Amino acid sequence: MGHVLRLYGTVAAGGFRRHATYRVATAAGVFTNTVFGFILSYTYMALWDARPALGGYTQADALAYVWLGQGLITVCGLMGGGFEDELIERIRTGDIAVDLYRPADLQAWWFSANLGRSAYQLLGRGVLPMLFGSLVFDFTLPAGPGTWLAFLLAVTLGSIVSFALWYLVAMSAFWLLDGQGVVQVAWLGGLFFSGMLLPLNVFPGTLGEIARLLPWASLLQVPADVYLGRYEGWALLGAYAFQACWAVVLLAAGRLVQTAATRKVVVQGG
Repeated sequence: MGHVLRLYGTVAAGGFRRHATYRVATAAGVFTNTVFGFILSYTYMALWDARPALGGYTQADALAYVWLGQGLITVCGLMGGGFEDELIERIRTGDIAVDLYRPADLQAWWFSANLGRSAYQLLGRGVLPMLFGSLVFDFTLPAGPGTWLAFLLAVTLGSIVSFALWYLVAMSAFWLLDGQGVVQVAWLGGLFFSGMLLPLNVFPGTLGEIARLLPWASLLQVPADVYLGRYEGWALLGAYAFQACWAVVLLAAGRLVQTAATRKVVVQGG
């Protein structure tokens, strides 16, 4: 058991180091996230000036939500998991056969690598946009260190749900051979249902109720509400349980799809 944990720990550390080498890309990402953060902040300010307390948020809460979204966009894979394109390409070319011969589980290998990637993105692209935003805008900050810790746990669970979603997307390439169509559909769905455009609390009626029950809510809406202190006590545990349940369900689904896919591998061009 110990050597298995060391193996996946090494894979996670490798994922962290791999993305840490792309410093120019990280700096460009921080710049882009910051610019979009400013654009969205002024948009939200105009919207909340017209509709105070929209979705149960104050304007300061709404601005915090904007910068949380920009900080978590790569951490929780709001617009892509950061690994699915590579995995789809390996399936398409047949290089996935090499991965299947490794003395490691395919899903666990990519999960570990993605964990390292998410950890780096949290430090590399998560902190700086929020710091820049806090220098210009007056947005809500957590009441204390306990809220920060609760928020980090929600982000971790959100990252796991994100991996499980994007792993399922990548697995579709075993049958479609080119999974880019599925990637685009998942990208649009994630952009809308994660609350990246607007908080899910703002969505009206049945649409809002459904959106808040879908797994994408785990990626941004739940961590943001934990950050804003909207969950306390049993409600906080309920929020974690929501994320954990989706993580278990989707990881199990990924396992089933992986088992079915590797029984009959269809390779194009390899």
